Amino acid sequence: MRPLFHFVVIPLVMVGAVVGTTGPALSQPAAAPAATPATTDPLEPARIKNLDPTTDGVEIAAWHYPAPESAPPVATVILIHDLGGSHRTVEPLAKSLQAAGCTVVVPDLRGHGESKLSRQPMGDPDPTKSLRKPDLEMIAASRDGRMRDQAGVRGDIECLRTWIRRGIDAGKIPRAPLFVVGSGLGAMLGSAWTIADASWPDIASGPQGREVAGLIMISPPFVAKGVQFSPMLASAAVGRNVPVLVIAGRGDRDASKVFDALKRQRPDAWFDSRFPPGNDRGASPVSAEEASLLMFTGQADRTADALAVMRAPRGDPAALIQAFVKIVNARSS
Repeated sequence: MRPLFHFVVIPLVMVGAVVGTTGPALSQPAAAPAATPATTDPLEPARIKNLDPTTDGVEIAAWHYPAPESAPPVATVILIHDLGGSHRTVEPLAKSLQAAGCTVVVPDLRGHGESKLSRQPMGDPDPTKSLRKPDLEMIAASRDGRMRDQAGVRGDIECLRTWIRRGIDAGKIPRAPLFVVGSGLGAMLGSAWTIADASWPDIASGPQGREVAGLIMISPPFVAKGVQFSPMLASAAVGRNVPVLVIAGRGDRDASKVFDALKRQRPDAWFDSRFPPGNDRGASPVSAEEASLLMFTGQADRTADALAVMRAPRGDPAALIQAFVKIVNARSS
């Protein structure tokens, strides 16, 4: 069986060489590829009508932003919004990635937007306040059983992955490397699902996990509603194996803590745009061309979804993600 999303884990060339950064001046390869949009207008997004419910009975609302038909898509992206957000709060980013040649799928997580909770609170106008640690863990769950398509526990993100796989098998969605983009709480949930994805064992017909080609975290929190990020960051999948890009606003202490925890797992393979390689104490140990972990910090004070949809001449999150995707794909081809 062919993997759902083909990828190779590789060192990453500097994203800033493509789109620019707000950090100190960096050495930039002269021949770095540019992050360019697709040549034709993308198709209109559509609500997904045949998404399976989660194993605990939650009906998830999600939207599909098909890649333009002028060329094969450069990536399939699962885009996960922040606590209190919805697909609408990250839709500008979804459309930017779509226009750049990505197939993008965006859910309203349980208790957000048009997705309900399995136990909808009575008289509570804001069900997100009722979310607890088990709810967050269930969102990213993918486990129980040996065959992934028959998993005993499937959460919100796993149901999206199943829908994408079926679309690929039916020829309705083109095959492309899978990238997970999480904003705020969505960064934590995307990381947890990346770990769950990597935990599925190979079977006789081939691999059925390790499908995530790259993980992008925008303003990741260190703690959210009782869920600690640190155990996830110490895992092999997120800590060492999957290329990671962290995007943060100015003065984002939580994002810096997340990045510092990842640095301990990759002590010789990280690059921080604020501290390029050199003789200074605390400088990046390697150039961005050699790094598998990157952090880019902008000058804006925005965080999470507000940062994700920001458009700026330098440090634009959409452009950073486009460049990250392009370079990962180039190195894996």
